[in-house]
Amino acid sequence: MMQYHGIYAELIEQYITFKRSLGYALENIYTFSMFDRFTVENNVSEIGLTREITDKWSEKRPNESDVTRYRRVNDIANFSKFMNHIGYTSYIPMQMKTYHSTFTPHIFSREELNGFFNACDCLEITGYSNVMYILPAAFRMIYGCGLRANEVLSLKCKDVNLEGKYIIIRNPKNGRDRMLPLSNSLTNVCIRYRDCRLKVHDLEDYFFTKKDGTRCSTDTLYRWFRKILWKASIPHSGRGIGPRVHDLRHSFSVHSLEAMSKAGLDLYYSLPILSKYLGHQSLEATDKYVRLTSEMYPELIIGVNNICAYVFPEVKLP
Repeated sequence: MMQYHGIYAELIEQYITFKRSLGYALENIYTFSMFDRFTVENNVSEIGLTREITDKWSEKRPNESDVTRYRRVNDIANFSKFMNHIGYTSYIPMQMKTYHSTFTPHIFSREELNGFFNACDCLEITGYSNVMYILPAAFRMIYGCGLRANEVLSLKCKDVNLEGKYIIIRNPKNGRDRMLPLSNSLTNVCIRYRDCRLKVHDLEDYFFTKKDGTRCSTDTLYRWFRKILWKASIPHSGRGIGPRVHDLRHSFSVHSLEAMSKAGLDLYYSLPILSKYLGHQSLEATDKYVRLTSEMYPELIIGVNNICAYVFPEVKLP
């Protein structure tokens, strides 16, 4: 559990508890640890944020990406609103409405994916036998279904129907539940995992669990991801640069658009299909994949406006 030491320590804990009670996952709370250190370093001794301190907090930091600053400022703006609500007069910094991210995700090539999953299947992990079974299924599900890491690890046994070959994503980031198909190859990997690790389970149990039956953590997934990259000889350029676990979802999106375009569907007619599949709230969030696909596969930009696309193309797993 994260420890806070500044004057806002108790209020930060109250705020996190309050947000989670409303149904927000609020898993990434590192911003509040940073803010806690910030208040200590700046000798903040009174409850109630001032404009001076929030302006200083909102300043762009060296080498900070736009998206990181956006989240950092907005998190504290919402925290300040909470303090006002419970009776502490606090200045609310202007929330940033948008940001222009310059980050370019790593799109895995087919060869890299084959190498990654082969390395994942061949892991020999002394003392972590459950991880050996979890990783091949969890990483394939992220890529094969285009999921966020947290969506995969939040799956419960009742959400994974291996007989019907589909999963249900409940209470996702944007609040839109969705049902997604599983390919035959992904279904077989999940069956092997279930038969080895989940011989006795309750429908309310998490599908991917630690030895003690609790939910597998994203930290575990991220940690082993780096090790698998190394084993597969895929270079990692450092924190914040990648490749990242989330790049498997980006790769799914680009490869899906590639498959639809090769099937004769114009990229921009493919966009609403992919947007719904990924659980995006708007087409704008999905549009970046059209740019990435056109840059990687310029030969796919064709003048075909065939709107008939009722079957989402299967992305083949290595």
